[in-house]
Amino acid sequence: MRLLLGSLAAAALATIGVPAATAQAATTAGAGSGAAAVGTARENEVVRLVNVQRAQKGCRAVRHHPQLHKAARAHSADMAEHRYFFSRSRDGRSFTERIEDAGFKHGRHLAENLAKGQRTPAMVVGAWMDAAGTRATILDCRYTYIGVGAAEDADGAIYWTQDFATK
Repeated sequence: MRLLLGSLAAAALATIGVPAATAQAATTAGAGSGAAAVGTARENEVVRLVNVQRAQKGCRAVRHHPQLHKAARAHSADMAEHRYFFSRSRDGRSFTERIEDAGFKHGRHLAENLAKGQRTPAMVVGAWMDAAGTRATILDCRYTYIGVGAAEDADGAIYWTQDFATK
């Protein structure tokens, strides 16, 4: 587990396997995909921006997965409600345990990025791209799925979680 500090406030990256306030709902993976709605407009904009970065490197787009979204959203909401910022939940669970508890089973590679305080999807993706560890996660072409969760605390600070997986 690596914790990165800086303009991003902090971001956590951990990988297993090979080393390595809610807006309106929007669709996953782009308009016309026929996929069920996953996440809010704000969360889906993060997915879109991540996919822009991935495309520039030659990686295929990641798809917003409902179970990864559930894990990411729940962690962001818990951090916002209880005002902590850490990859391990208050109950001691790791991100891999939270992902499995959300119903995503048998992921070969899993990773999580965190951020706090960025006001927009563009700002948070920019912060992640400016930090080597979180950038490496976003640009890892092995990942096929993503879950993005955003939640605001009582003062309006936004807590962001990205969960990545390969199945």
